[in-house]
Amino acid sequence: MPTHSSVPVAAPFRKLGMPRYHLMIMLGLAAVLSVAPFLLYPILMIKILCFALFACSVNLLLGYAGLLSFGHAAYFGMSSYVAAHAAKVWGLSPELAILCGVGIAVLLGCIFGALAIRRQGIYFAMVTLAFAQMVYFFALQAPFTGGEDGIQKVPRGALFGLIPLADDKTLYWFVLVVFFACLLALYRIIHSPFGQVLKAIRDNEARAVSLGYRVNQYKFIAFVLSAALAGVAGGTKAIVFQLATLTDVYWTMSGEVVLMTLIGGMYTFFGPIVGAALVVLMQNYLASVGDWVTVIQGLVFVACVLLFREGIVGFIASKLKRPL
Repeated sequence: MPTHSSVPVAAPFRKLGMPRYHLMIMLGLAAVLSVAPFLLYPILMIKILCFALFACSVNLLLGYAGLLSFGHAAYFGMSSYVAAHAAKVWGLSPELAILCGVGIAVLLGCIFGALAIRRQGIYFAMVTLAFAQMVYFFALQAPFTGGEDGIQKVPRGALFGLIPLADDKTLYWFVLVVFFACLLALYRIIHSPFGQVLKAIRDNEARAVSLGYRVNQYKFIAFVLSAALAGVAGGTKAIVFQLATLTDVYWTMSGEVVLMTLIGGMYTFFGPIVGAALVVLMQNYLASVGDWVTVIQGLVFVACVLLFREGIVGFIASKLKRPL
């Protein structure tokens, strides 16, 4: 029988079907992120969390469903615009503004997903890119987006109307809670029967069809869930940085987040988090070299592909012979 002290910590994670070593990683990650704002700038850490969540959303499609999307900036960017508009113009509290952003991301995910899943491979990737470019030009022309100026000076407001988010550390704890809530939800999705079917579709779609699974329905649900997570990341980013711009919805944003996923390990759960942290830290600490940042990122990507074909976390998982 477990001791009284072990139950409160382990029980919630056991309900997620989490093995002991995953529990230890989660607790270690929580400990590191709890200390991080005292060692690094809270805003830098918040940016890492937002892009880590964004990369995890892409990995749900790429790593677990085998669908390469070059259009995830559409959901990230439009969620950012809608959340910023809801907070600044409608005067909504930050949590409601983010929910509005997630709502538009889910709507776009439903529309684009219903059309995109009819294609496979490079055709799927090109269709998602085309949809993302449509959203980009809409954001460029729509009156509420501010065009090339974007939406600036977005108020952070007060959480639930009670907790002001003006202080960066207070804002960090809010984003950290959102991040872990989404991370645990994503873990449950991936390790559920639904997630196992997605892996089967990724590995051998024809066999999944022969077993009687409605493959397109599973792909569609995964697509919408992925768009929703990207929407959470985009809406949160708009509130944090008090800004929504065309950069959020441009195609290079989609490419960047795919890069994060590949560097960390696209067949792993924790890989996108490591990849996002590495890319964001490089952008921050190498900003003084100007345009050479992109060159350095390219060299790091090539090095990771040559040295760690499965990504950094994927390489570690292969050595430990345990899924990470």
